[in-house]
Amino acid sequence: MIEEIKKAVEVLRQGGIILYPTDTIWGLGCDATNETAVRKIYSIKKREDSKSMLVLLDSSGKLQNYVDEIPDMAWDLIEYAGKPLTIIYPQAKNLAPNLVAQDNSIGIRITNEAFSKKLCEVFKNPIVSTSANVSKQPSPATFADISEEIISQVDYVVNFRQNDSQPAKPSSIIKLGKGNLIQIIRE
Repeated sequence: MIEEIKKAVEVLRQGGIILYPTDTIWGLGCDATNETAVRKIYSIKKREDSKSMLVLLDSSGKLQNYVDEIPDMAWDLIEYAGKPLTIIYPQAKNLAPNLVAQDNSIGIRITNEAFSKKLCEVFKNPIVSTSANVSKQPSPATFADISEEIISQVDYVVNFRQNDSQPAKPSSIIKLGKGNLIQIIRE
């Protein structure tokens, strides 16, 4: 696992795109602060750049680096979530501008899965995590479900957990607004 993390980090630092296992489904990833790299992922996914993507962090302690104001409720949601949870926060900062939604919000998930957590920790920047599929196509439940079209366009395919046969599911998504307003986007 450590060698794969080193290789992936090297690609991320060069502005490349990786295909990697996460705490949910396999993801396309890049440095979330690199506007050019983010643009490449939109191109691979054939996705409009007005539809934002989420980022992974290895620790909730890093949230304040990328969100202006963290609603109090977020801490409880992170701590007590029974499964992977992406929270959409208002007032994103220090991220590639083309990654942030038009309302200046950003989806962030704190990953606890061994590989993606260590990858974020070693890389020291947030990492984009978006499903490894062309936009509007089904999300791949396993590595075997990822199309050759996607695989052929990334700079590095992580050679770890490719044989997992247990189908994975995307995270739940909750949007937090002013005054502790909660909107469930995906259960």
